[in-house]
Amino acid sequence: MRSYTAEPSLPPPGATPHARPHLSIATPASTPVSGSGPDSTVASASPGPAPERATAAAPRTATAAGAQALHRLAAHVNAHTHALLRVTVGIVFFGFGVLKLFPSASPAEQLAVDAATKMTLGMVPETVLLLSLAALETAIGIGLIVGRRLLRPALVAFFLHMGGVFSTLLLLPDAMWQPHSPAPTMEGQYVVKNVVLVAVCLVVAAHEWGRGTVRHR
Repeated sequence: MRSYTAEPSLPPPGATPHARPHLSIATPASTPVSGSGPDSTVASASPGPAPERATAAAPRTATAAGAQALHRLAAHVNAHTHALLRVTVGIVFFGFGVLKLFPSASPAEQLAVDAATKMTLGMVPETVLLLSLAALETAIGIGLIVGRRLLRPALVAFFLHMGGVFSTLLLLPDAMWQPHSPAPTMEGQYVVKNVVLVAVCLVVAAHEWGRGTVRHR
């Protein structure tokens, strides 16, 4: 009985023993590959912003810019509130005072002269009264505009002058009030609207005297 021995098959001469076959992996055509070798990177295209998003972002940016501008304006006005109030009233008084320096230039000229004549019992000529009122209102306007050391004297003169202005509602009732109605006439409305100027100067005076009190303390 014959015995057969299986001889191991030897690799051909020059071949590396136990060498594994090299497998090549195909890259899908849909994925672009940049470079070569193991360190190669796969380039992916990022989609750009949608047109709808860009269109919606534009109004939001404009709204935010407008809100910031309004906020800065409000902060600036808030920081200079009292200066704005006193300068505005000062310009009004300065303008009305200058108008009284020219004959018939002010529509309230005759009304002011009649009230001042009753206050002085007719002892002062009308021309002197008109020039005095013009000088007083012009000085008040300059004091309010300039401020500083002129502000307090201007405020005192303003309140005294307003006392004389509102007295015309009692001194000249026929000119201030309608005959069978409690409603004021056009001249009466001209006097009554000065309550706005009084309120403004009260705010300015409170700020000025309050600041002086703090400095004294």
